[in-house]
Amino acid sequence: MIRRPPRSTQGVSSAASDVYKRQDENGIREDGRKADEMRVVEIECGVVPVADGSAYIKWGKNEAIAAVYGPMEAHPRKIQRQDRAILDVRYNMAPFSTTDRIRPGFNRRSREISKVTRDALESVVDLELYPRSKIRVEIEIICAEAGTRCCGITAASVALADAGIPMSDMVVSVAAGKCNGIVLMDLNKPEDNYGEADLPMGILPMTDELVFLQMDGDLSMEEFQLAWDYNVKAAHEVHKIMVEALQKRYGGDV
Repeated sequence: MIRRPPRSTQGVSSAASDVYKRQDENGIREDGRKADEMRVVEIECGVVPVADGSAYIKWGKNEAIAAVYGPMEAHPRKIQRQDRAILDVRYNMAPFSTTDRIRPGFNRRSREISKVTRDALESVVDLELYPRSKIRVEIEIICAEAGTRCCGITAASVALADAGIPMSDMVVSVAAGKCNGIVLMDLNKPEDNYGEADLPMGILPMTDELVFLQMDGDLSMEEFQLAWDYNVKAAHEVHKIMVEALQKRYGGDV
């Protein structure tokens, strides 16, 4: 398990944090969702004509585009694997994706998310079919509002399917968390900023296998189990949307 650094509340005014203490006893949030409800998810395939496969995802206010190129010959030759392809994943947040301008280029966070995304996708892609090759996956976050790594992984899975890359399943990434002592599904930005915990997971809907898990903050065993159950339920809901997007583009069964 990879733990991210503890959340920082430095500079957060008490007035701002109090906004998310006004949930009722049933866990109804300020945006009107129940504790186990996700934000609205929309997915569209084939949005980058020059890519072999691509997908656009809008998850609440998050927006991301994933594009897949390949399989192609791996260069330089020293990176080639004789028995399988390599998966080259790049996650990036556009400078305009948040209220504070992000410095262009890779940073520690983007490298970490690129790595965990690659590890999650490698668990389902049949890389052995393409020895000495490379499959390039580009993920660009164009609007960020908490949960961008989940948004990026899910978009990348759809883009790989759109590219016709053989996979055993599609990875669906979702995250539950805790705010003011209440376990909530799919934290929005204020809940993520002022919450006590976050549990992003990557799930294979066909088997409910786990291929990716990170944890930020502290959860009791009971809270962890509830967050897990929320995530599994949400993963199946998102998977239906992923399949519908592919069916809309290609028709028939996916």
